Amino acid sequence: MSTGTLDICEKYYGTRNIYELFGVEKTVSEQEIKKAYYRLSLQVHPDRVPESDKKEATEKFKVLSKLYNVLSNKDSRAVYDERGIVDDGDDASTNWVARWQQFFKPITKEDIDNYKKNYIGSETEQYDIKRAYMNGKGCKNYMMQCVPFMTCEDEPRIADVVQKMIDEKEVPEYAIFTKEPKAKRDRRRKKYAREAKQAEEIIQQQELASLEKQIVLKRKSAFSSLIESLEAKYGNNEDEENDEFEAPPKKRKGQKGKRDVSAGRATTKPAKGKPVTRKGRASK
Repeated sequence: MSTGTLDICEKYYGTRNIYELFGVEKTVSEQEIKKAYYRLSLQVHPDRVPESDKKEATEKFKVLSKLYNVLSNKDSRAVYDERGIVDDGDDASTNWVARWQQFFKPITKEDIDNYKKNYIGSETEQYDIKRAYMNGKGCKNYMMQCVPFMTCEDEPRIADVVQKMIDEKEVPEYAIFTKEPKAKRDRRRKKYAREAKQAEEIIQQQELASLEKQIVLKRKSAFSSLIESLEAKYGNNEDEENDEFEAPPKKRKGQKGKRDVSAGRATTKPAKGKPVTRKGRASK
């Protein structure tokens, strides 16, 4: 790699400290690291961002996954804890999305909605806001990339959270945050509106494809049910239907009488000297 993993981490996340990136203490358990990785990965998973952000999200996702591998391996974590370095070996062929899917179940919209509900207003969100504010030196554009679920509509609420931190001397005041130029704010909101529209179109396309699939499956199921109904109704008569097409039995040798096809009934050839009436009695 021409650029080290920690360099890439600093480029996209504003820090070279893996524990700071994951928002955990150095002594935290592997299970807590996994939870932190899952939380962060929801923000940058390539399948869950607008097409215009997919390239950058993919790079963020890759470096995040590499660093999770460092902390989830006992030996590599020990090396990082002692020397502050990570192995930058060639892993270009690694499919990080596939690796992610091995760790976690498929994410549903309901999962994301439930997580969002518990996240907003939580201590975890406040920690993320503070870290993004400090790393981005008050840049709201940077904060929107780092704080999960943050949108332009959240800016007044986020501003109140940060202002409280400023008042309590927890963080310094950055003029770019408290006195942001209107032109910059307008550009960000236009970009957000454009991306929101793109995301909505993608969702609609996915829902349409899902609906079409459901219709096809429903039609296929209905057709199968129709066939089964027909088989149940007529299948038991198969032997009888075949009997109708069997060749008529051959006349036995010496059998008397023949079928009057035109009259539609059988007549019997009378014996000599005894004509038979239609009722079958001999006439005198």
